[in-house]
Amino acid sequence: MKVYVFGNEDLSFDNKAIKIAKKLSGSIENCDFVFVKPNQDLPFVDEENVVIMDTVEGIEDIEIIEDADMQSISLGGKTTAHDFDLGFQLRYLKKLGKLGKVTIIGLPMEKDVDYFRIQSILRKLVAQDIQGS
Repeated sequence: MKVYVFGNEDLSFDNKAIKIAKKLSGSIENCDFVFVKPNQDLPFVDEENVVIMDTVEGIEDIEIIEDADMQSISLGGKTTAHDFDLGFQLRYLKKLGKLGKVTIIGLPMEKDVDYFRIQSILRKLVAQDIQGS
């Protein structure tokens, strides 16, 4: 399973997903992290099951955002154009039928996260991916 990691390595408040992915890289069987650079085209068009890990402004704890919650992704108040583009592009690709199920592992900007909890979430998602659900 691929986990697409978003963020900006140069911004301390937006690099949490990158740091976590680097720390967990190789520790979860069948889980590969794909780092998406700011302003890079989305590499997962036409994929059936997409898992994204990103820092999310305004949440207090790790949140799993799935298809049903996709409309809750805010398009305003972001730091870079990349932040705007992700929410917009996800909605647009869904509308065009070019994107299957999307799961976002949202990380809080201003709070430390539990690495073991993230590992647990990723292992669960890998197991679901292997089972095809």
